Amino acid sequence: MGKYLIYSIVSLSAPMTYATSIFTQIENPNIFTWNTMIRGYAESENPKPAIALYCYMHVNSIEPDTHTYPFLLKAVSKVVNARVGEKIHSITIRNGFESLVFVQNSLAHMYAACGQYNSAHKLFELMPVRDLVAWNTVINGFALNGKPNEALKLYEEMGSEGLEPDGFTIVSLLSACAEIGALALGRRVHAYMVKVGLTENLHANNALLDLYAKCGSIMNAQKVFDGMGERNVVSWTSLIVGLAVNGFGMEALGHFKEMEKNGFVPSEVTFVGVLYACSHCGMVNEGFDYFKRMKEEYGIVPSMEHYGCMVDLLGRAGLVTEAYNYIQNMPLQPNAVVWRTLLGACTIHGHLALGETARSQLLQLEPKHCGDYVLISNLYASEQRWSDVHSVRRTMLSEGVRKTPGYSLVELGNRVHEFVMGDRTHPQSEAIYGMLLEISKRLRLEGYVPHTANVLADIEEEEKENALFYHSEKIAVAFMLINTPPGTPIRVVKNLRVCADCHLAIKLISKVFNREIIVRDRSRFHHFRDGSCSCRDYW
Repeated sequence: MGKYLIYSIVSLSAPMTYATSIFTQIENPNIFTWNTMIRGYAESENPKPAIALYCYMHVNSIEPDTHTYPFLLKAVSKVVNARVGEKIHSITIRNGFESLVFVQNSLAHMYAACGQYNSAHKLFELMPVRDLVAWNTVINGFALNGKPNEALKLYEEMGSEGLEPDGFTIVSLLSACAEIGALALGRRVHAYMVKVGLTENLHANNALLDLYAKCGSIMNAQKVFDGMGERNVVSWTSLIVGLAVNGFGMEALGHFKEMEKNGFVPSEVTFVGVLYACSHCGMVNEGFDYFKRMKEEYGIVPSMEHYGCMVDLLGRAGLVTEAYNYIQNMPLQPNAVVWRTLLGACTIHGHLALGETARSQLLQLEPKHCGDYVLISNLYASEQRWSDVHSVRRTMLSEGVRKTPGYSLVELGNRVHEFVMGDRTHPQSEAIYGMLLEISKRLRLEGYVPHTANVLADIEEEEKENALFYHSEKIAVAFMLINTPPGTPIRVVKNLRVCADCHLAIKLISKVFNREIIVRDRSRFHHFRDGSCSCRDYW
């Protein structure tokens, strides 16, 4: 009788403490009962006891069956413990269960959830039978682990084998497309959603909204949102954050007010979007008002991310001393991101003393973060302190710190092209550099003067200008100018913050070549049109 009671308790999602108290009273629980308990913990908020139960079974020679492993591996996935997962994998092989499709799928999911996407893919390739769950698991594993190109390639293989994607596949694909800014491919996925009737799927619609927002196509994001029959907090938050990072701060705050009128309760993430909108639009007082409302009206305890937004809000507005004082008075111990935000503000607004203070804190928290060396180096360069610039570079070399290489991505013909600074590996390199020369000539006629302030002082001015003109985003724009029809928008995804010179140059390129150019850098979107940018030079 006890085993059926436990099954009922677990199935009704009752507290696991109650199920455990009954379980401990059963003299010789059978494997069905053990599996039920493991499943209960695996599906609870605290999955660790599922692994402890299995270890107890193993020590006491209680033989698992085919149903034990999927539940157990689900628990391992949730606690993200690849080492335990690998041990269980070896046991499934010894026990002869590895060949079962649902065990293989659970193993692939475990590896993907633990960040070991290559192991998940290897296991997938060895499967004699691969169902839709297996394909979805590995596609999603690639998408979640920052390997969008691999996810998209696997999707193409899936199509060639005649498998039709479902809602889960669609969400993974849209996430992968959003990661690398593959708008054309994302539109194809959208068309497929319409074709098979997935436009009523809330999760797929949220992913589609997120795709358009992250590709800088905010009007399409708005259309998806307006056409949704069902919305949740994620839908509203995605639109608010999307509008904010695309430079439409007032519209983002307008939708926040509408969200409240419609009875939706904003989450912590919603307020990150709201504070971001205030920060990137220079609305300091409004930002503090929303921060206060978040705490007092909604009872949300501010996280480090919220405090970071407030430091950014003050720093972007040039209130660098106020930002430092705010950090000093925070109830949480400031982390490296907060100090890095202050250092970035000091670099932009030329506040050397506070910049060095922020840098000293960062040296204690994350001494080998390459971005901090670059920021302090740029700050010294802006103050013409070239000996300090060289000292920073020497320290980087001696400490083995390497600068993260900048790269830019553009999509053409359902393929994503990647460029790095001074890139000459592309088959069209000759044409690209010819276009860069043409751009340079035409921009100078518009009065363009390269922004060389932060380039090392010990090289000739002409070399400085060449170094700037071969930045990856300029190469990407040149590539698109020679490969797309006149008037076609150009979309670029950049992994680092766009530099001041590239920002100035791309503004002029948009005017001279009559192109809308959308650049997504690591923190926001820049919509360049007719010589101006949506950020209004406030970024």
